[in-house]
Amino acid sequence: MKLTTKRLILRDIKPGDAKNIRKNINNLNVSKYLLAVAHPYKKEDAEWWVNHCAEQQKQNPRTSYELGITIKPNNEIVGGVGISSINKKQKKAEIGYWIAEPYWRKAYVSEAVERLIDFAFDKLSIKKIIIPVFVENKGSNALIKKVGGRFIRVKKKAVKAKSTGKTHDENIYWILKKSRKRK
Repeated sequence: MKLTTKRLILRDIKPGDAKNIRKNINNLNVSKYLLAVAHPYKKEDAEWWVNHCAEQQKQNPRTSYELGITIKPNNEIVGGVGISSINKKQKKAEIGYWIAEPYWRKAYVSEAVERLIDFAFDKLSIKKIIIPVFVENKGSNALIKKVGGRFIRVKKKAVKAKSTGKTHDENIYWILKKSRKRK
């Protein structure tokens, strides 16, 4: 599976991606806002993730699309964006993302998330996308508002980050297909 934007290619994770994933996510500034990413992020963690993605790619229909973010024309994964918990009956899903610190504040993630939202609404017939974000992650909260996310509520002590062991409150946002303004 491959989606493109002006500057990016979002593509399925491949076996050869483990090294770049590890290099780019093995940073506490990145992993401290991610639910299930350990720190340090070991070779075995990256290999497990690549194998997990390969299993998801075999599903028909898929319940998750975990895509690597690459910057054209390179093929190196510098981040990830995914749509998961796809529920065809309720027509809803959840989005998550990350990008390596050298690529922060360049609008790559908002570009990737916008493209994934279009894919979810247009190709998967999703009508509601839920985006949970740690309350203290100011950049991610701003990004979700930028792409049209509507704040719904705070879930107190909702999750524990694997990288730090800290429990976090989460802001819950959603984007509804019927109210989304296309850019």
